[in-house]
Amino acid sequence: MKKTGAQIFVESLIKEGVDTLFGFPGGAVLPIYDALYGVTAFKHILVRHEQGAVHAADGYARASGKPGVVLVTSGPGATNTVTGIATAYMDSIPMVVFTGQVPTALIGNDAFQEADIVGITRPCTKHNYLVKDVKDLARIIKEAFYIATTGRPGPVLVDMPKDVLNAHAEFKYPEKVEMKNYQPTYKGHPGQIKKAVEVILKAKRPVLYTGGGVILSDASDELRTFAERLHIPVTNTLMGLGGFPGTHPLFLGMLGMHGTYSANMAVTNTDCLIAIGARFDDRVTGKIDEFAPYAKVIHVDIDPTSISKNVRVDVPIVGDVKSVLKDMIHALNETKGSKAHKEALAEWHEQIKQWGETHKLSYKLDDKKIKPQYVIERIYDLTKGKAIITTEVGQNQMWAAQFYKFDKPRTFLTSGGLGTMGFGFPAAIGAQLAFPDKTVIDIAGDGSIQMNIQELATAVQYKLPVKVAILNNRFLGMVRQWQEFFYEKRYSYTCMDIAPDFVKVAEAYGAVGLRATRPDEVDAVIKEALAVKNRPVFMDFQVDPAEDVYPMVPAGQPLNKMLLV
Repeated sequence: MKKTGAQIFVESLIKEGVDTLFGFPGGAVLPIYDALYGVTAFKHILVRHEQGAVHAADGYARASGKPGVVLVTSGPGATNTVTGIATAYMDSIPMVVFTGQVPTALIGNDAFQEADIVGITRPCTKHNYLVKDVKDLARIIKEAFYIATTGRPGPVLVDMPKDVLNAHAEFKYPEKVEMKNYQPTYKGHPGQIKKAVEVILKAKRPVLYTGGGVILSDASDELRTFAERLHIPVTNTLMGLGGFPGTHPLFLGMLGMHGTYSANMAVTNTDCLIAIGARFDDRVTGKIDEFAPYAKVIHVDIDPTSISKNVRVDVPIVGDVKSVLKDMIHALNETKGSKAHKEALAEWHEQIKQWGETHKLSYKLDDKKIKPQYVIERIYDLTKGKAIITTEVGQNQMWAAQFYKFDKPRTFLTSGGLGTMGFGFPAAIGAQLAFPDKTVIDIAGDGSIQMNIQELATAVQYKLPVKVAILNNRFLGMVRQWQEFFYEKRYSYTCMDIAPDFVKVAEAYGAVGLRATRPDEVDAVIKEALAVKNRPVFMDFQVDPAEDVYPMVPAGQPLNKMLLV
């Protein structure tokens, strides 16, 4: 029996095991929405903006490890997804975005709600498709999910003209994908792995520098085993937080622009930098010429184009992080470290300990003003470190990374590469849908929360108990901080004195609004928010507007040139 393209779309999602679809209807995808009527095999979440749909799917994917799935209409519906797609692309998040398109005969005629979304998104998708024949639809959907979730993950877009959705074809979903021009390398080269182990065992000052690839590969256990086996200190990128336990004695904290003193000094002085699933982003390296200047660099990554792209690498290993770490552990089990090597490591750990004690992450408490770092610390203590934390972008993001200790992967969801304001709240909605019984908290600023504040309606409609901690300083805080440090305190258009009453905004949507204006009110607000089980909560913490994020490495400076408190 033949099915319409719209029915094939729905059946294909069922075959893929999709359980949540984030979408917003429109004319070009009405055939699909008609086919969705009465479908119970998966949930459709009606968002309030297409950007919110993509960020929610992104948060769902980061928290669950499964691909996020989005459905939007043509024209502005499709173009509204671009920021979310670019966010996922920069952070290698698996996602399939389905867009409606005008009928094939009208493509190129500037038809109503037409946009060349394939052309627009080509630079920020792993791959994209324009479906021209309904007979190809099932195969393309299968390929889209395969490409999105294999190798280095990323977003894939499938553009579907309306006439294709209305056309009929036999439905046969492929059992497997065969793509000769796409063959990711999972197994690391044995010779390179052996060489890497030899270099590590000769090192006197090794450091493990790990990124989001550890989390995407589900390699956290292997990383911990490897680090403990050799007693090597570990630092994470922003995207890697949670990939190694934040309370582990070998953990140095985050490195980079707002990294810890001990992490940045260790990387500057290491003689062997072992980069695992990280891409040497500029916010991590600082001045490239002075990044890890004494180190032999080992780089493990599934994406060959990431290796030696920014930093010269001595031992490149292309492969899946989990697979390579397993092979490296196996190689280590066949060797014994020398006594001299162990003595050198003891000296290295003593030096790192001194750095850590010299400049700890700190701030000055105030009995009248709420310090944003204090809010993060109290959220950590009152959730016992077991919440899923999302963030917006800016100071709120950095304070969350610094003062909440992430012991498990997929518990810190943030826009690292693109730095997208407005990401955190819809991402928290996606994470909450993936894990209904877990506590999900978005750490936000008063500027960024307004970027996608309309998704409050989504959270209320689906009775999602997402908590939003707004660090309300009436500024675009990180931009203000740069103006303070580098532009002689000329605060040009960063003050946000005219701001909504977030308590009233929450209540207007049917959510819960709470406020703290003094430090002694913080705990009560957090506890009351955590007790709410069926509605979102806005916590408006009116924090010290003059507080800055420290340490800070000025742009273009080496990691050891930190501005300290």
